[in-house]
Amino acid sequence: MSANPINEYWQRFAKQNELNMDTPSAWMFGDGSKAMGDELGGLVVSGMKTGTCSAHCAYELENEEIPKVGRYDIVLDGDNNPLAIIQMTQIEVVKMNEVTHEFARSEGEGDLSYAYWYQEHVKFFTWQLSQYGLTFTPEILLVCQTFKVVDVYRAGD
Repeated sequence: MSANPINEYWQRFAKQNELNMDTPSAWMFGDGSKAMGDELGGLVVSGMKTGTCSAHCAYELENEEIPKVGRYDIVLDGDNNPLAIIQMTQIEVVKMNEVTHEFARSEGEGDLSYAYWYQEHVKFFTWQLSQYGLTFTPEILLVCQTFKVVDVYRAGD
């Protein structure tokens, strides 16, 4: 792999699609672990995962912009290698306990049930918020993002 495969991947995609944009954010789904990055990234590439959510407060705490419709991102695997380029198609801010069954299913995880989604996200957001000294509540605001895969990475293309 080259010295900067993420940037090279984006430059190739941008040229093919006549986009004049800097390399977008590149990130891994989940908690930063290799296992979760590989698992969730694989769901994106397979088409099972077309949605994700983040704690609204984390954007402010990390001084990041809330994603906008049309934004591109590069999804990484658990080793920080590029997997795919996604584009945001819908962004909604919703209380966790008001997330729809349809959105929960779009995350593509577990048995695709709302119960599974809710249980796993309670665990994740409890952990994530504890990193900031915050406590989880079911009313936490989430940024629910729906996306489409616009390109899948192939080494050597």
